[in-house]
Amino acid sequence: MGRTYIVEETVGQYLSNISLQGKAFVCGLLIGQCSSQKDYVILATRTPPKEENNENPRHPKAKLDNLDEEWATEHANQVSRMLPGGLLVLGVFIITTLELANDFQNALRRIIFAMVKSMNRKRLWSFTEEEVSERVLVHLCSSTKKISCRTYDVHDPKCSPRPADWKYQNGLSTSWLSLECTVNINIHIPLSTTSVTYTLEKNTKNGLTRWAKQIENGVYLINGKVKDGDCDLLEGQKKSRGNTQVTSHSLDVRVLTHLLLNSDHRSTATVQTCSGSINLKGAVKCRAYIHSNRPKVKDAVQAVKRDILNTVADRCEILFEDLLLNEISEKKDSEKEFHILPHRVFVPIPGSTVMFCDYKFGDESAEEIRDHFIEMLDQMIQLDDLEVAEEINTAYVSSSLNSEVSLDKTDDEQPVQPIKTTIVLKIQQNIGVIAAFAVAVLAAGISFHYFSD
Repeated sequence: MGRTYIVEETVGQYLSNISLQGKAFVCGLLIGQCSSQKDYVILATRTPPKEENNENPRHPKAKLDNLDEEWATEHANQVSRMLPGGLLVLGVFIITTLELANDFQNALRRIIFAMVKSMNRKRLWSFTEEEVSERVLVHLCSSTKKISCRTYDVHDPKCSPRPADWKYQNGLSTSWLSLECTVNINIHIPLSTTSVTYTLEKNTKNGLTRWAKQIENGVYLINGKVKDGDCDLLEGQKKSRGNTQVTSHSLDVRVLTHLLLNSDHRSTATVQTCSGSINLKGAVKCRAYIHSNRPKVKDAVQAVKRDILNTVADRCEILFEDLLLNEISEKKDSEKEFHILPHRVFVPIPGSTVMFCDYKFGDESAEEIRDHFIEMLDQMIQLDDLEVAEEINTAYVSSSLNSEVSLDKTDDEQPVQPIKTTIVLKIQQNIGVIAAFAVAVLAAGISFHYFSD
């Protein structure tokens, strides 16, 4: 028996309203949440069109066969940055005419596997063996409006498609639970003097990975209490009779990672000659969502963990991208340059309690952020809907050649306080090295940045 997808009714309306307008197809992403029994789809967004390169419009089948895998994958990467904890890209949809109904399977299958591989490569966490590994492919015929729903196991490249149920539900995400927390971080990442580009990339990822283990093993308090993972998240709270859903509300989460820094962890410290270091220090606003159908504590904690890890990793990547795109010139070893760091902005999805996010530099206008939301998510967003989660802060970039830094020693972490500030990223490294790292990061998709032509 295949999986069941519970789909927000507005998603069905969105798909039905898409017009091909002479195109061979329209494809996009399906966004939602997985659970052990069923998956929930709360949003669909079409992939922005790409300029066609002298393709003959009289041969739409040829264009379908040449579905741009790289373009679709980069859209998935951009959208995944905008998802709070608990939400994932669940798969893809495609809308075609009736005569092309059977011509898209191989192309979309390749895209699903490419998307998953690309998004997993950037994450600081991994899916567990117990989690759902199936991703969905939905086909909608533009004339008959008939829907075909199939899933692929992304852990098995040779898998065959399996049929799945596609069921609509009104107000699916209007009662989802929100989990919010502010996390203080203090991450020190030394950079070796050898193999400049490789070391910067490798050490940055390794440094964040070491910190990620603290987050994974942290103690999580929900509304001030530690709960067993298998307990119902809403245990002890009243529910209305005859109603399986609950009124949407927010739960406060506190993360205690400093309790895990025991004597064994802090007893050894090695010293290495380095060209510089990266320091991330400050506080980040985190937010996760979970469905209200008897959620478990362990699912809520997992969603919060992944939002913490995602938002820190994404900001590092965005900063490097910005340094490269602005072509910042090299500075002298002793010279410092300040940069505005991206801070988090949330926006509600119409008809839902769930909010998506984006990252804003100080020189970006609210209109630019709104337009980016509209382009990535294909949803009408008002300026008044933008909710800035954190204040603007700055970072400086400088070099610190041949300085000795501790590889294992970490500063004492402070208890989490509700401070509204972004990550303070202090990079003690030559700016040319950062540009070299950014080139490697963006080699596959720099021209796709914000989908500018």
